[in-house]
Amino acid sequence: MSEPAPMFVFRLYVAGEAPNSVQARINLRALCQTYLPGRHQIEVLDVFREPGRALEDAIFMTPTLIKLAPASVRRIVGTLSQTESVLLALGLEDQVP
Repeated sequence: MSEPAPMFVFRLYVAGEAPNSVQARINLRALCQTYLPGRHQIEVLDVFREPGRALEDAIFMTPTLIKLAPASVRRIVGTLSQTESVLLALGLEDQVP
């Protein structure tokens, strides 16, 4: 019997409704629905509303995506529009089209 697929946990830091932040949210949701259906959690944090959390996670640019799980925390800065690069950065090489 095979192991269950791992759950991916993401934290996306955004700057309100700035265009790049909106695009990053859209791109992350699309990527998760396509490549990680039913096995992802996304927490979106606005640096304007929660500056303390942003400082704790050393966020200096937005949008910034942090992959918290599975192990090997990774960060990506930007709109997440380069799907292949994002998949590689998240350790999802086997998902690259």
